[in-house]
Amino acid sequence: MVAIIIGLIFILIIIVVVVNAIQQQKQKQEQEKRAKLAKQKAIIDENEELIVNLSNIPASPNLALILHRRSLTAAKEMKNLSPESKATSARVDELEARLNAAKDAAQSAGSRDEQFLLPDNEKQIIALLQLIKKLRVVLKSELNKGMVDPQIFSMEDKRLDSMQLKINIESLVKRGNQAYNNEMVGSARQYYEKALQTLNDHPVQSEYASQKQAEITEKLSEISSQLKSANAEDRKKRAKAEEDELDMLFQPKKKW
Repeated sequence: MVAIIIGLIFILIIIVVVVNAIQQQKQKQEQEKRAKLAKQKAIIDENEELIVNLSNIPASPNLALILHRRSLTAAKEMKNLSPESKATSARVDELEARLNAAKDAAQSAGSRDEQFLLPDNEKQIIALLQLIKKLRVVLKSELNKGMVDPQIFSMEDKRLDSMQLKINIESLVKRGNQAYNNEMVGSARQYYEKALQTLNDHPVQSEYASQKQAEITEKLSEISSQLKSANAEDRKKRAKAEEDELDMLFQPKKKW
């Protein structure tokens, strides 16, 4: 009898352990599912922000298509993870409609003019650079997943790289001009030198780069001539001061 009781207790312990293990496994799976859903939702939210901000740069229609397709892929993954969710199914339908609309828009519109004005606000300039960097990261990620044609990636990445270079150079030149106009010649020279070095280090030497290199080199030459002239004037003044001091020292002493 005692043996039977002990056996039942042992079986009960095993059942409890097994049930706990199953519950823990279910909890783990549920946590992993929530994490995957959150990751896909974050991708969709990031794409939404990027798509809205595309209006701030001369973006190609290809970029909008890539972002819309990325969002749709993420939504479909969410639907696979949670097929019972009506909200997710509706989101998939919505994003499919958006992608189709983006395809139609891409067929009827070309690339925007690449000439755009640099914002006056420093925060806006930083925001543009951050936008371009994020877009390049997304493009590279989609290429690695096989979701972007290598030729399209190369073309779009070069466009974004060119924009990033222009924003950096125009910002540095603008700061240099402001410093020069405020007679802060040393600071102006530093901004111009940094801009020139950035252009020289860039792997792609475009017509824009050549034009800016010539323009900045001329500004640096003007500053160099101005500094030489100022130094020569300073030397003349110091020499005159020393000469006056010697004259005062060796002039005949007055008798009182």
